Parts: sequence; C-alpha cells; structure tokens
Amino acid sequence: MIKLFTAFLATMLLAGCTPRIEIAASKEPITINMNVKIEHEIHIKVDKDVENLLKTRSDLF
Repeated sequence: MIKLFTAFLATMLLAGCTPRIEIAASKEPITINMNVKIEHEIHIKVDKDVENLLKTRSDLF
C-alpha cells in the first residue's frame, strides 16, 4: 500500500512539472505597410492603313 501511495505521489509531483504552452491571439491588429509603384507602357503596332486612318480621324478614340 505504501508503494502504491508513493507511486501516486510521485506521479502527481511529476505531473505538476510538465511544461505548459499557451497560444493566444494578439490584442492589436496586424498592420502591413506596402509601398508599391507600378509603371506600365503599352506599345501597339498597326498597319499603315490603320495608322493613316487614325491620323485623319482623330475622333475615333
């Protein structure tokens, strides 16, 4: 009986020494600052006929 009590007591003492890991969400929101610069160029090749049409009829676009 004493061995059983000793084993139980040792188990309880060792169980109290187990590490505890706690994961909690942050109370403040996460802020991500992004500075993005986008530059683009569009090159269009057209036939000579279409180019002449665009020059003469500038109201098309």
